[in-house]
Amino acid sequence: MLKILFALAAAVLVASLPVAASHATSYDDRAAPMRPPAPTETASAPLAYDGDKLRAPPDYREWIYVTTGMDMSYSRVNLPGHHMFDSVFVDPVAWQAFKRTGTWPDKTAMVLEARGADTKGSINKRGYFQDAELMGLEVHVKDVARFGGDGWGFFTFEDSDRPAAMISRDSDCYSCHKAHGAVDTTFVQFYPTMLPLAKAKGTLSASYLQDVAQDKPAAP
Repeated sequence: MLKILFALAAAVLVASLPVAASHATSYDDRAAPMRPPAPTETASAPLAYDGDKLRAPPDYREWIYVTTGMDMSYSRVNLPGHHMFDSVFVDPVAWQAFKRTGTWPDKTAMVLEARGADTKGSINKRGYFQDAELMGLEVHVKDVARFGGDGWGFFTFEDSDRPAAMISRDSDCYSCHKAHGAVDTTFVQFYPTMLPLAKAKGTLSASYLQDVAQDKPAAP
């Protein structure tokens, strides 16, 4: 939930995705390798649905790159024995709207992509780079007419060639994003080019500001 967050999982729209999707997901258990996907104020071109199931957007890596987290988790338990990258992408029209308003328009789509971290390869001597295998994919979509409520729905793809059903509303990713998302239930606090815009536009959520206040050390 866009891992993201696109939390973004939990994470990564779901961090968060970083959904933060990002949604609040940690990818604590390594998923089986996936095949890469085959190609809307409203955001980008409409997403493709099969009934109530969403098809993975095929060209999301041509969208706006938002951020990459490494080994992020919103839980203190079940730490993986390997490193993971969670990257978040948002559709270009939604990004343009965010720059103007500091929040997300209807039909926003965010993708949280999880890949393993490799260290041995070519001339690399230290540090990590993203593996070519796609290990997980989550989509965080805002569509008020389709989903109702605040308009947001999370989808997790076990196979990017097969459509995915929306994650149940009683999943933790929804409550986590609502309780901790910096802007419109999304984890903008983990998006370095977006957080300053939200601060300037005054669109940071009360729940996020409360989290920040609680994290500040007490005055001497």
